[in-house]
Amino acid sequence: MPSQSMHRRASRYFQDLQDRIVSALEELDGRARFREDSWQRPGGGGGRTRILADGAVFEKAGVNFSDVHGQMSEEFAPQVPGEGREFTACGISLVLHPRSPMVPTVHANFRFLSKGERQWFGGGADLTPYYPYREDVIHFHKVWQRVCTRHEPLVNYAHMKKWCDDYFFLPHRGEARGVGGIFFDYLEGNLRALFAFVRECGDHFLEAYLPIVQRRKDEPYTEQQRVFQEYRRGRYVEFNLLYDRGTIFGLKTAGRTESILMSLPPCVRWEYDYHPEPGSREAELYEVYLKPRDWANE
Repeated sequence: MPSQSMHRRASRYFQDLQDRIVSALEELDGRARFREDSWQRPGGGGGRTRILADGAVFEKAGVNFSDVHGQMSEEFAPQVPGEGREFTACGISLVLHPRSPMVPTVHANFRFLSKGERQWFGGGADLTPYYPYREDVIHFHKVWQRVCTRHEPLVNYAHMKKWCDDYFFLPHRGEARGVGGIFFDYLEGNLRALFAFVRECGDHFLEAYLPIVQRRKDEPYTEQQRVFQEYRRGRYVEFNLLYDRGTIFGLKTAGRTESILMSLPPCVRWEYDYHPEPGSREAELYEVYLKPRDWANE
């Protein structure tokens, strides 16, 4: 299938997915609604940034769509597969920061890119809890395992799960960002089949995350637990600014800065030389949940 045709199909799907996710999140939050900013990229293309702020459930939620094209800089182009500097890219990217520390932060991204003769899909979804519940982590992973299994041997859940564990890792801290999920990039070849897989991933995001929010959004929490949430959000900021491919790609291709940095939480803190109290739920996060584990088969 020609890449231009696939680009158009992927772009339409990502816009529709943005609409569906935004509608579901507004219904769940019950108080706040998304603000939309439509923007144009100098050099080609644009997007729709949708941000919800100060909601009953979500302190900040961003669900972005973009469809851009143009030329990469001479410095950045060699870092991306394909010849030359001309590129196209479309996708959806979301980060949801809940108000309650009992509800995990979640990230998902699905995209289609082309450069020269190369075209590929990338994306994934990962969960970042502050006070994890075992059944929630298992549920999240099982959804993605089922999705991947339906598309074997084109994709492999165990491989994408490990890819996620390896990718969402902070080398300078020696620790994971969260409990993972799936991650994939540079998937090329049978674009029709890969697009079917990506669509199923997008269609199952709400199934993977919303039941967790419904179970935890009314759990009581203390101010001390809120402080720990803000401290752990610092790890989220560090990863997104130092390592995240989407952030780097957007900034290096003259994307809209406000939209790129919507992933950052509104309130965050850094504590000097923090160590959790032994035996605490905070210590459990480090000792149990931030270690790679086959959650889907627990």
